Amino acid sequence: MSEAAIVWFRDDLRLSDHPALDAAAALGEVIPVFVLDATMTALGGAARWWLHYALAALGADIARQGGALTLVRGTAGTVLADVAERRGVSVVHALASRHPVERAEQDVAGVVLARRGVRLVLHKGALLHDPAMIRTGQGGAYTVFTPFWRVLSRQDSDWLRTGEASPPIRFAAASPELDLDDLALLPRQDWAAGLRAAWMVGEDAAAERLEAFVQGGLRSYATDRDRPDRMGTSRLSPDLRWGALSPLRIWRRVRAAMIADPALDVGGWAFLRQLGWREFAHHVLAAHPDMARCNIRPGFDSYPWDDDAAVFRRWTQGETGYPLVDAGMRELWNSGWMHNRVRMVAASFLVKDLRQDWRAGLAWFDDTLVDADPALDPFGWQWVAGSGADATPYFRIFNPTTQARTWDPDGAYIARWLPARAALPPPERLAPQPDAIVDHAAARNAALAAYREFVRK
Repeated sequence: MSEAAIVWFRDDLRLSDHPALDAAAALGEVIPVFVLDATMTALGGAARWWLHYALAALGADIARQGGALTLVRGTAGTVLADVAERRGVSVVHALASRHPVERAEQDVAGVVLARRGVRLVLHKGALLHDPAMIRTGQGGAYTVFTPFWRVLSRQDSDWLRTGEASPPIRFAAASPELDLDDLALLPRQDWAAGLRAAWMVGEDAAAERLEAFVQGGLRSYATDRDRPDRMGTSRLSPDLRWGALSPLRIWRRVRAAMIADPALDVGGWAFLRQLGWREFAHHVLAAHPDMARCNIRPGFDSYPWDDDAAVFRRWTQGETGYPLVDAGMRELWNSGWMHNRVRMVAASFLVKDLRQDWRAGLAWFDDTLVDADPALDPFGWQWVAGSGADATPYFRIFNPTTQARTWDPDGAYIARWLPARAALPPPERLAPQPDAIVDHAAARNAALAAYREFVRK
């Protein structure tokens, strides 16, 4: 018997490789719904910008198939139940959330829906793995990446198996609730020209980025991924964050390319390992749901951070006097993204050279990154600070000038984002300004002294 069903979209804004959508389509007509709830309204500005255009793209994809994306705002369980009542349906399908806060809201939504006679059916698909299923020999969560990756990557043969073909989707007759502009996701003052220039948003654009990377950047990924002066990365992080591509689709496409051309193995496995790092961040978040606020290593709770608003502001504005750091912060502000190597250098500079709390840096990234992720971002900041799982040791302090010489030797990246430096010859282009915010050597020694004193306590 055919039965209409709601599909509750969140950060899974795609129509392909979507188990919840497939399950609903197999039953009958599909009513696609996106709920702007408290979690979504708390997003940073760049993420809200991305979300607006991702919803526009998803809505256009659905419209081409004769349907309409229903947009509602409010508490998820209540507004979904209201839509279900108006549309005469008794089941809601959704991908199980990968974030603890959203999981809690998802559980509440399930209770509210059940009270009103509507079932919430959850499906896997947001991650490659279930964070509750991969466990150490002692039954706990992994805290070190390498053994986690060893276990995760053993599932490769399972992921490569061809699954059942997705059923055709029949969308129910259009009955929109709100217009996209009613969600007020875009900034009131338009600061997003750089974001528009840098990105095309949506499932089709994401698929094109994936294919371009597989055909072009995958071969040299192992050597080029740390070079901000080259197009050596996939730039798929916002597509993964907002679900325009599933991690399984990316895994299968990369592995198919590797099988067809063994010369891609080195670059392919280097890239897939980074996909595994993303999974590890979610694995750690499941074990430490307060990771964005609390040190995973509680001994860091008493670390003497320096709360200096003027220093922090210079870092955010790319005015530290260290070219690689400043170029990264300008790239972030203008494009909503920053190269991963530069992210590490900029983060290390904030927490170790400037001794600012990693949570302040995380908050800035959350507001300015289009790929701001509740797992990867706090995981990365704690990794740099030394307070997290599998963290870099406290004595590892990136030298921003050495990093520039190693990864941007001609200063091409620096020249792009700091055009005033473009006229300088490369050695001078990479050197810190005479009036730099700190002397790195002195700041490093001070940080090491603070860490040693802190460790002794």
